[in-house]
Amino acid sequence: MLTLPNILTLSRIVTVPVLVWLLWWPEWVAGYALGFAVYGLMGITDYFDGYLARAQGAVSKLGIFLDPIADKIMVAAVILVLTAKGVLTGPYVGELHVIAGLIILLREIAVSGLREFLGGIQVSVPVSKLAKWKTTFQIICLGALILGRATPWWVLDLGGFVVNVPHTVGLTTLWAAAVLTVITGWDYLRVGLKHMD
Repeated sequence: MLTLPNILTLSRIVTVPVLVWLLWWPEWVAGYALGFAVYGLMGITDYFDGYLARAQGAVSKLGIFLDPIADKIMVAAVILVLTAKGVLTGPYVGELHVIAGLIILLREIAVSGLREFLGGIQVSVPVSKLAKWKTTFQIICLGALILGRATPWWVLDLGGFVVNVPHTVGLTTLWAAAVLTVITGWDYLRVGLKHMD
């Protein structure tokens, strides 16, 4: 059923290749500025598809199925492109920031599999407040990392370390998201283990 909320959700999936293309060249400042705008627009549609579905009483099985998939596709695509293009590097630990991105991706795969298993035995796992915070940090960190490449002039000197402000915010919130990812992933796993033989 192609309601307006479902069309908004599908638009996020269709827009992912455009976002990937814009982020493919890390030195292309205008591309990253456009990428940030597209990413922001995708975030707005993510909010409005759920809001409209509830407000119009148009929550559908297709929407329930597509919405988390659209989110995961977008997050995975951005993390992979930023990793491949060397954007997930920074002060103190260099390329080890990639590990935070990897933790997020592995958790998304594991939780998706767990939800599928639990759905098959008619067990639902509600989204916790902590999981919502994890999602918030994820959205902020990826947007900030994109914005950092779009604004190379936005720097601060921190005692000899010259850092790009949005990039540093992005890396910090990436680790915050990774920590919450582990905690919420463990919560989901504990629920799942109770229903396994």
